[in-house]
Order: sequence, then C-alpha cells, then structure tokens
Amino acid sequence: GPAAPRRLPAAAAVVVVGEEADVAELGVGIGWRSELDLTIERMDGVDFLEVVAENIRPARLPESLRVLRERGLPVIPHGVSLGVGDAEPPSPARLAHLAACAQALDAPLVSEHLAFVRGGGVEAGHLLPVPRTRESLRVVTENVRRAQDALPVPLALENVAAVFGWPDDELTEAEFLAELVAATGVGLLIDVANLYTNQVNLGLPAVSALDVLPLEHLAYVHVAGGYEHGGIWHDTHTEVAPQPVLDLLTELCARAAPPGVLLEWDDDYPSDAVLATELFRIRVAMSLAGEPR
Repeated sequence: GPAAPRRLPAAAAVVVVGEEADVAELGVGIGWRSELDLTIERMDGVDFLEVVAENIRPARLPESLRVLRERGLPVIPHGVSLGVGDAEPPSPARLAHLAACAQALDAPLVSEHLAFVRGGGVEAGHLLPVPRTRESLRVVTENVRRAQDALPVPLALENVAAVFGWPDDELTEAEFLAELVAATGVGLLIDVANLYTNQVNLGLPAVSALDVLPLEHLAYVHVAGGYEHGGIWHDTHTEVAPQPVLDLLTELCARAAPPGVLLEWDDDYPSDAVLATELFRIRVAMSLAGEPR
C-alpha cells in the first residue's frame, strides 16, 4: 500500500493562520542562558528555547544548545542590537550574523525589537521607543523589508518597555505595529510584561493594546518578572512574573492562540523549582482563557 505520511514532530509542526504566513507551533519555552544550561537540559516542560543572538557564534554553538537541538527543541535567535527603528538601514554585518545564527540553529524564525538603538554612530545602550510618526513608520517599514530580505526565515518584532514617549507621536504603539505588520507581513513577538510596564509607568492601557494589535500575526509571547520601586515598574527579568502580567497573558490567549509563550530570566537565577513553577504558572494562565474569541 502507499507509504504512511511522515509526521512532523509536534515542535516542528506548521500551522496556517488564515491566509497569513506559516507559523511554527512552539509550545511553552524558556530563554536559554549559559548560566541555566544544565537546568534547562534536565527540566521537564520546556518545548522551545530562545537565545540572544549577540551572545553566540554560529560556527561554534554552545554544547548545551547542540544537545537541546538534537533533542528536537526549536531554538530562536533573539537579536537586541539590529535597530530596525533607527534612521539608518540595518547593518549588513548584523543581518548576516542573525542569518547565520538562524541557519546554524535550524531556527523556525528570528526575533528582534521594534526599537531605536543608535544614531550618528552613537549607541544608546537601551532599547528605546521609536517615534511613532508617519515618517518614522515609512523608515521602519523600509528597514524591516531589508531585514526580511536578508534573513532565511521569517522575522518577528517585539514591543519594547518604554521609559518615555516622544512628544510628536501620531500613533499608539499598537497602531504603529498594526500598520507595520500590514505593510510588511512581519510577525509579532508580544511581550506582555512590557505592556504591563507601559501601563504602570506611562498609563497606557495594556488590554486596549491587545485589542488593536493584529494578533493573527502572533509568532510568540514573552513573559517576565520585575519589581516596583518608587512607583516605577522595573522590568528586570530577575523575579517571578507578577500576577497582572499572567492575567494579561490570559487576556491575550482569549483573543488568539499564541504559537508559543516563553519565560525570560536574565540574572539572579533562581532554583530549578522556581523556574519549573513559572512554566506551570504560564500554562495555567493560558488555560484560563478558554477558546479564543
């Protein structure tokens, strides 16, 4: 008889969302850090990983990432310095590095931030918000298209935690992202902790942003913790996620089924048990949404 169709492993399965591009089904994951390599290798419940692209050399991947890739876990390179929000086009060298990371890891996609990181050769040292004007949107659209052309896999962009707003903004961040997605087809990496940060610090309603963002283009979601000091929320990725961030994840899941949700933890690393509990809390928050509306 005919050969049975070859089944893709669940982590590599591809679904088609409406008429949009294919989206990798990822599951629940954690940001790989060299300090967490053994923890992640022995943890249950990790479906995929993300690694900061600037921290690896494609020709000599960390042994731990090679081990985890051999187990079939997808690994997404996550860039922090491309600067698609800059006035200048993205650096060909940075794009080549991201492309090489994607190929070395056999990654389903690459992610970066919708951020301004340098101007006139000066590094900002932070992921700064992009001026959300029509002119800025035109520049960013062109930068995103250049990045997409240079990458062998789809690109997803992350919303940033703003420390201020530009005075001449014509669009909200959600509106800006929606127009950018419409123009380029770029994927969305929605960081619900950043939405929470902007709500606390700038009074920008997070649920309202979820209602505007084109979640049918969702690639995956970030969850992270931080702390409040002097009325300001510091998104440090060094604490357990506060319940309001997980509530936002539930709100997002009520609107769209995210292909993946990833926990970020960047310093003051906790015990294996704390990380396992955080992954469990993420799964609970997702399950509370029921079926997407």
